[in-house]
Amino acid sequence: MEENARRAWVIAGFATALYLALVVAAYGFVSLLTNAEVISSADAGRLVGPAIVGASALALLLHLSRALRTPQRVLAPTVLAAAFTWGAAVVVAVIGYAIATGTVLASLIFGLGFGIGWFGILIPVLAAIVAWLALLVAGAQSGGIDRPRWPWERDEE
Repeated sequence: MEENARRAWVIAGFATALYLALVVAAYGFVSLLTNAEVISSADAGRLVGPAIVGASALALLLHLSRALRTPQRVLAPTVLAAAFTWGAAVVVAVIGYAIATGTVLASLIFGLGFGIGWFGILIPVLAAIVAWLALLVAGAQSGGIDRPRWPWERDEE
């Protein structure tokens, strides 16, 4: 069981790195194409955006590290990854805006508005894609497939 846990953390770590790269790239493309700011309110400050992405990445890492231990099921962990990352992003958006401005109602409106906007919807979509890919890799590894070898690692007989 320890081998599965260690393998799950490794795959989850690489999947989270992929997720962060995809979120940054997608945010950049959507921002350029729509001419919109990721955080629409200047009152939020500079740290709310990175905190949102960081919280969603942490939620994905923790979820995948648990879900990849038994990668037989694919649909439920993928949907849960999307839900956990979106929930973490909205909660951090609400808390971050409340800390920056001090108003609770405005922070709720900001957090929910971010969650249903383009940038908020990208979070669960990308998390679901990355979770699905990670589950495929974990399933293949638990099925006995080995990692690709470099030519100098192969035993040529």
